[in-house]
Amino acid sequence: MANVVELKVNLHCNECIKKILKAIKKIEDIETYDVDTQLNKVIVTGNVTDEQVIRVLQKVRKTAVKWDQDNQTLSAI
Repeated sequence: MANVVELKVNLHCNECIKKILKAIKKIEDIETYDVDTQLNKVIVTGNVTDEQVIRVLQKVRKTAVKWDQDNQTLSAI
């Protein structure tokens, strides 16, 4: 069953977005991914966990935290 991972990530510029997309594409078992630049939100769907995606983003020096859908704010892991 596919999981939906939603994370808050600081997106400064197009280079940041390119690095994030390149890193996410390397994750095994993903079905879809999207970057919402207005909300600074990364969404990954597939057989992945929040922790897996966060680790991949940390490798490209990006800090990510879980997205709290109830009030659209951050929730610490």
